[in-house]
Amino acid sequence: MIRQYEDKDLNTLLDVWYSASQVAHPFLNEDFLAQERRAIAEVYLPNAETWVFELEGVVAGFISLIGNEVGGIFVDANHHSRGIGRALMDHARSIRDGLELDVFKDNRIGRRFYEKYGFIQVDEYRHEETGFMQLRLKLSC
Repeated sequence: MIRQYEDKDLNTLLDVWYSASQVAHPFLNEDFLAQERRAIAEVYLPNAETWVFELEGVVAGFISLIGNEVGGIFVDANHHSRGIGRALMDHARSIRDGLELDVFKDNRIGRRFYEKYGFIQVDEYRHEETGFMQLRLKLSC
């Protein structure tokens, strides 16, 4: 079930984010992840439209949108390859046109998902905080 984020979801959502980040972003250090965890709770979530995927009453994934920008899409590592990411992206696509996002070039899991979904690369740049390369993607259809 996909529903809007509620404040009571915060800790579970952060756990989902961390679990997914450890799998998709093993190249990011713990200091950066700790900083991002705080920013998600204090900056990103209050300024984004967030939808969660509930599986048996537990948040298993989420997607955050700022306009047509996918600020983040994360699925708990224990629930990968179950169609949750696709369902969340389908939902975002149903309520927004021209989705765009940034992904770390070294995030092979995310890049494979986005490519399969139909995103195409439109730019490449260095992420200032980490020094890693990021790709700007846009949904091609």
